[in-house]
Amino acid sequence: MIEVLAALSASAAAGIRIALPLLFMGLLQGNVLWSQVPILSGVSSPFLLGLLTALSLIEVFASKKLIGQRVLQVVQLVCSPVVGAIMGLAFINPATTNPVWLLALVSGGLAFILKLVQVGWFFRLQGLPLWAVFIQDFLCVVLVIFAFDAPWQGGLIALLLLWWAIRSGKVWYDWYRQGSKQGI
Repeated sequence: MIEVLAALSASAAAGIRIALPLLFMGLLQGNVLWSQVPILSGVSSPFLLGLLTALSLIEVFASKKLIGQRVLQVVQLVCSPVVGAIMGLAFINPATTNPVWLLALVSGGLAFILKLVQVGWFFRLQGLPLWAVFIQDFLCVVLVIFAFDAPWQGGLIALLLLWWAIRSGKVWYDWYRQGSKQGI
């Protein structure tokens, strides 16, 4: 159960940002740098460190401007299910968790749903306010740290984010119905 909560926490981080949680996950593993991460374990660690550092910096700085947010939303929406599945698989032991493909599917789905909600809020608000972007950056890092050190708390935060995503969907649906009744 602890592994599943850690996987949910990590995949929720991937639903917020893409490169930043992968970078922190590798750095928090110590000297082994992504050796337990599926797909990434086959890539050279120095190359991966440089690439993820550069992509993380792009994510952090581009998210502060409207045009950067727009570009990042599209790229992250496409990549979030894959990165979410990778992050989820990194925290499980295949010998004790069955079926592994189901956890990968759930992790990727959670990351996709959270990113989809962010895209929805981005378009509804016509850009995310700067304070919300800083909260996203902070929450992304905290979720990765919790996946390693406090999986119960990280899993709970991930489930609360899922609840928030479902509530947001209901709010959007009601907002859409109100607009269609008024002929907007």
